[in-house]
Amino acid sequence: MTRSPKVILGLSGGVDSALAGARLLEAGYRVEGLFMKNWEDDDEPGYCAAEADLAVAREVADTLGIPLHKANYTTRYRERVFALFLAEYAAGRTPNPDILCNPEIKFPALLEHAHRLGADHVATGHYAEVRHDPDASSLLRAADAGKDQTYFLCRLTQEQLRPALFPLGPLLKNAVRQQARVLGLPNHARRDSTGICFIGERRFRDFLSRYLRAAEGEIRTPEGQFLGTHRGLMFYTPGQRQGLGIGGVAGGTESPWYVVDKDTANNRLIVAQGADHPLLQSRGLTTAAPHWLREPAACGEPLMARIRHRQPLQAARIVRADRSGLEVAFETPQRAVAPGQSIAFYRGRECLGGAVIATRTREPADPLPV
Repeated sequence: MTRSPKVILGLSGGVDSALAGARLLEAGYRVEGLFMKNWEDDDEPGYCAAEADLAVAREVADTLGIPLHKANYTTRYRERVFALFLAEYAAGRTPNPDILCNPEIKFPALLEHAHRLGADHVATGHYAEVRHDPDASSLLRAADAGKDQTYFLCRLTQEQLRPALFPLGPLLKNAVRQQARVLGLPNHARRDSTGICFIGERRFRDFLSRYLRAAEGEIRTPEGQFLGTHRGLMFYTPGQRQGLGIGGVAGGTESPWYVVDKDTANNRLIVAQGADHPLLQSRGLTTAAPHWLREPAACGEPLMARIRHRQPLQAARIVRADRSGLEVAFETPQRAVAPGQSIAFYRGRECLGGAVIATRTREPADPLPV
């Protein structure tokens, strides 16, 4: 008698991974859970409460009737994700550790345990779908456009994607909670986790200040008018409105102020009034070396892209590509492009891959016709 395939499921304590486990069991898989600890709890109570998450994961595993394994990857996380996170902020950029966590921590950990425990597949509660073809696996957008997480998965490798299962891909978020409640999963009403990947919700400025020394500097307008003092460029990102501390300005209007640029050479924060200020708009961008799950056929192929999670897909085209990076042009200007963040590329439902944004360009060499 042939045994059903075994799956190692990343079980976090959240409702998404819990229902993913229930759906896998219903589909006939043998499921074993893996709880990954990737951050050591520190002196901020209530933030990244790993022990509380583990307790919920154990309760879920008991409810599902599956084994739960526990692994500590804190050293790997600090070396491969958190160190880069700090380096990017120190350089004045805005990194996205959630994207790096998947290929560097989560999926390697799942695959290591799958190999050790003789499992055929790995699975997570991500909102995405996967199609396995003979030559390659394809990462597809989820049915719930508002929850689709392919942006965070765009740097997976074929080796990581080929054994992957995403049971929640066809579901809407409200259906996930409803099914979890009907099944009696103990965390069906638990709030979704937010904040920094594996670290959780933080008073961000206080948290970052524990690891990087902030250097105060000038706040100026694009025309050079001095408006005040910022607390450190690492605390600001393009498009930011809150926390600027700018009061009434002589000769100014009542419109709110926004970060439009960073002058890292002179440690100056550049701000301007208006959510749609021209300096916030970019017709294109350049990237570091791209990572492809499935490479586009050629430069100039019409694609879709997004530069942040949950952003509606935008018409784009790669106008230059080499080993060092890409130049990308958009059909319509993009607001608040942030170097250090990532761009993910799509052809239809398929996520082709992505790249870290290096610079934003207001007028690319070969813009798309408007």
